[in-house]
Amino acid sequence: MYQEQGVLQEDLDKVVQLDRINLIKWIANFITKTLVIAELEVRKLSHDPTELFTRALQPALWMLVFGEVFSHVRAIPTGNMSYLDFMAPGILAQSVLFVAIFYGISIIWERDLGIVHKLLASPTPRTALVLGKALSAGVRAISQAIIIYLLSLLLSVKLSWAPINLIEILFVVIISAALFSTFSLIIACIVKTRERFMGIGQVLTMPLFFASNAIYPISIMPDWLKAIAHFNPLTYEVDALRTLMISGGTSLYGLTFDFAFLIISMIVLTVIAAIVYPSIAR
Repeated sequence: MYQEQGVLQEDLDKVVQLDRINLIKWIANFITKTLVIAELEVRKLSHDPTELFTRALQPALWMLVFGEVFSHVRAIPTGNMSYLDFMAPGILAQSVLFVAIFYGISIIWERDLGIVHKLLASPTPRTALVLGKALSAGVRAISQAIIIYLLSLLLSVKLSWAPINLIEILFVVIISAALFSTFSLIIACIVKTRERFMGIGQVLTMPLFFASNAIYPISIMPDWLKAIAHFNPLTYEVDALRTLMISGGTSLYGLTFDFAFLIISMIVLTVIAAIVYPSIAR
């Protein structure tokens, strides 16, 4: 009797161990396929690296023109922080948004070229396809962060150079870019045409930007706009960047909440994008 129980327990332990090994293999395979998709997307930059600099023109103009003018006007209350210090993280967040929100158009191009059909026919999980593309958007956004940092140095913005802050800034930029790129992919899968997508993308960028704390504090907003800002992921991206990027910066919501909101939003949008991704091929 006891011998049979011992054999049964040993068999159960082997099954559990085998399940663990299979799970580890699945996770490793998923990560590998996600990174392969991300690498393929990033490689596209080598064909047209000037895209990164052309996308940096708009945030540069915001900082050099809008930022300089309002620094002298002093019409926006920013407490003990200069307006350029207050604005720099918001412009970085804007740059990430603009890079990521139009990322979905590449899916439509891939559909027209037949690439989407080949990807869907491969054994790569849909979630890995979406997450790989989202991570590549994060890599593109990092280049924008470097440009914004260089502009901030030229404009004497009081940047924080603590190594842990820089690492967390990179994380916020990558997660935020992934979040908005998956949102963009969902829109692309729904509208399915370049013309409709470009129209919707242009309509969404400005409301997302102005309904956040990127260029003015939430405290001066009307109540209806405050309610929208509190559900806007860009608000929490800016709050985290302002805390980490500026020397002496403080978080309005707390870094833990900022990170949690961005990560959860990204995960939810990634799952939705993985579900709707096959519809782009129809």
